[in-house]
Amino acid sequence: MQRLGQVNSALAVKEEKGEEGKVLLTNERWLQIFNIPILWFLVFAGITLVSLYTGNLPGGMIGTLLVMMVLGELLGWAGDRTPVVKTFLGGGAIIAIFGSAFMVYAGLLPEETVTSMTDFMKSGGFLNFYIAALITGSILGMNSKVLVKVGLRYFLPIFGAVAGAVLIAGLLGSLVGFTLQEAILVITMPIMGGGMGAGAVPMSQIYSEMMGNEPSYYISMLVPALALGNVFAIILASVLDMIGKKVPSLSGNGQLMKGFTYEKTKQKYNVEKMGVGLLAALTFFAVGTLLGTVLPLHPYAIMIILVAAAKITNIIPQNVVEGASQWYQFVASNWTFALLFGIGVAYTDLNTVLEALTLQYILTVFGVVLGAIIGAAILGKLVGFYPIESAITAGLCMANMGGTGDVAVLSASKRMELMPFAQISSRLGGALILLLAGLIIPLL
Repeated sequence: MQRLGQVNSALAVKEEKGEEGKVLLTNERWLQIFNIPILWFLVFAGITLVSLYTGNLPGGMIGTLLVMMVLGELLGWAGDRTPVVKTFLGGGAIIAIFGSAFMVYAGLLPEETVTSMTDFMKSGGFLNFYIAALITGSILGMNSKVLVKVGLRYFLPIFGAVAGAVLIAGLLGSLVGFTLQEAILVITMPIMGGGMGAGAVPMSQIYSEMMGNEPSYYISMLVPALALGNVFAIILASVLDMIGKKVPSLSGNGQLMKGFTYEKTKQKYNVEKMGVGLLAALTFFAVGTLLGTVLPLHPYAIMIILVAAAKITNIIPQNVVEGASQWYQFVASNWTFALLFGIGVAYTDLNTVLEALTLQYILTVFGVVLGAIIGAAILGKLVGFYPIESAITAGLCMANMGGTGDVAVLSASKRMELMPFAQISSRLGGALILLLAGLIIPLL
């Protein structure tokens, strides 16, 4: 995702007039990391690494977030400037994730730090904290009339993604030697199922109840597909962004449909309003979690419904709307690479990915993700969505690893403002897949 709220550093920044009188900022981005001169960033990085490898890193959130920010920004900066990687493989997003996963795999991070970071991401709730900010700020920043218009149409491209994934995976799988049951139940369903906690784990329970064997038996088969599918989803997100730039008519540049705009304010950023936005994000997440104990929906899904209802009914004060939007932009601008680094450490098992690397398996998994893109793009076009945005949200965000995959896919495609729709795909779409799995097993 492009940096929001870029600030000028001590390096010279020259303003030039571009087409139609727009102001262009030209500076040597190679000489900056995290919007500061590279030498100063290396000073911060040096202090962090010395603390890390001498065992003197501060405990808890301070040390953990420091490592995530420094190493995440460093890997992200490198990925965004590496040929081929930046164009075809997701750039900084995929390097931040798999660079950190490799550091764990190769033992380059102290075990204590890995444990602390995993706790911070999972039980510490940093992923939830990040996504809550994005959902609240991006939905409240939408045009309410267009939000209603989009919401009523969104599930059709989700069905298109599922149909496309099943069709192409079944075809490719049969060509390379998989049975239809293997191609659909073992590969397609877990990839489209909304991640580990909301997808593969309950899916293994369904398979166990309907076909016998322990759930762990099925988990060992489902996880490789899920992990490899997530890799392809991130890579193809970057490819779709590139296609959108080459063929502008296919892309809304972050807008799901024509006229789907985010309400902009000309006010300056206000730290007090950002505090209000933080409070709003935390409160909406808390209510979603509370209602999730009595409703058969994921807290994210409930949260999306609540925030959308609040926006449509216009009951939220304007200063809260502005604060939520500003807080969302702050979080997305400053913590995306840190979060991606944490995802690599806490959620990405490189061993699992490597074990799945047979040609037949890779081709079938690729077919699942490609089918999701094609199905979502075609049906999205039919209901008035831009094909690129429809393919990313209803397609790739069905085919990734849930919430962590949503962040990575939207970061690679530079469309983080589409997070609410990504979450609908991951959560409500994932629930649809569990239902379909139960219906398909007796047929196959």
